[in-house]
Amino acid sequence: MPTDVPLNGHQLTLGLMPLNDAAPFVVAEQLGLFREEGLAVTLKWQPSWAALRDDLQTGVLQGAQMLALMPLTSTLGLDGRATPVISAMTLNLGGNSITLSRALMAALGEDGHDLSSPLQVAKALAAHMRERKQRGEPLLKLASVHPFSSHRYLLRYWLAAGGINPDRDVEMRAVAPPLMAAQLASGALDGFCVGEPWNSLAAAQGMGQVVAGSHDIWRFGQEKVLGVREDWAEQHPLAHQALIRALLNACAWLDRPGNRARAAEWLHDEGMPEVPMSVVTRGLEDVDVEQSVDDFQQHNPGWTIFHRYAANFPWRSQTRWYAAQMQRWGHLEGISDNDLEATLARCVRPDLYRTAARKLGMVVPVADERSEGTHPAPWWLSGEAGQVPMPADGFIDGAVFE
Repeated sequence: MPTDVPLNGHQLTLGLMPLNDAAPFVVAEQLGLFREEGLAVTLKWQPSWAALRDDLQTGVLQGAQMLALMPLTSTLGLDGRATPVISAMTLNLGGNSITLSRALMAALGEDGHDLSSPLQVAKALAAHMRERKQRGEPLLKLASVHPFSSHRYLLRYWLAAGGINPDRDVEMRAVAPPLMAAQLASGALDGFCVGEPWNSLAAAQGMGQVVAGSHDIWRFGQEKVLGVREDWAEQHPLAHQALIRALLNACAWLDRPGNRARAAEWLHDEGMPEVPMSVVTRGLEDVDVEQSVDDFQQHNPGWTIFHRYAANFPWRSQTRWYAAQMQRWGHLEGISDNDLEATLARCVRPDLYRTAARKLGMVVPVADERSEGTHPAPWWLSGEAGQVPMPADGFIDGAVFE
């Protein structure tokens, strides 16, 4: 039975990672948004996604900044111990990039390959790998942040679009985000897919070159989500709604002009003091009213959207896209389509999002699902109390996901 009473300092501990897209949690803390909602929140910084997963599954955390697939894989028992987790809010769109070592990029250039676009770099990498194989050289080593992460499947999608089989042609590893730049610098990795600020750090150190961003691979696709233990949400529905509202207000604040520089300071001081302030700030840059989205994205491949474009709505279809990538690469063996659909419906909760957003007067989408790759130009999304302006969407290979 739910145990919520009117909130007055309801205590909960939330996990987060040293990444730019942890900003909504830090902003909600700094601006007093948790407190305004009657919550006494402790933020617990984690060294890796595996550590965050373990703390949530063992009850140290009630909720967390999570990889989009974590609620699904935790509930299915594919990642750690089987622990039902739900998500009623997406925290951001984009924010990841693929970075290759300077040495590898120099080799691609010496080979005379076309490096004019993210897709052309992937194709050049495929040709380079074939040449390495003919010379008897070892496979290139590429990393993502966790076995069930958006990064893993964005990296695989980019490789496959260039003609590379990620299960055969490269050595794939999992490395915690704060270790990526150092492993690239040491030669332990040839490239990686990670969230900001770690791509910008590798570039600033002269060790890596960013070759593709999230939006180059899946334009305006889902990134992190708010995940909470299902049992906690059922016992404390008022606190869960208060948590969603606080983070929604934080996300909206982040997408208002002039606020991100302050957010970068807070992120740097609280979670990433070892990263130069200029690197954190650059990774959080936002498009201004005089810039085109496409031009800005070329300047900042790791561009993160926190609120605009209905960013916070938990589209069940976007999590299904990630699940489809898991199926594509044989990572959902033994899970039937019926079980997958039932678990998606259990884990991804647009109904709970709508309740919170309506109370804040925000326009909420009418549908729970949407197609991806069918909007070559900006379009309007139908909402319950109006329409939401949306950007063009699409995939690097021109695919459509219905």
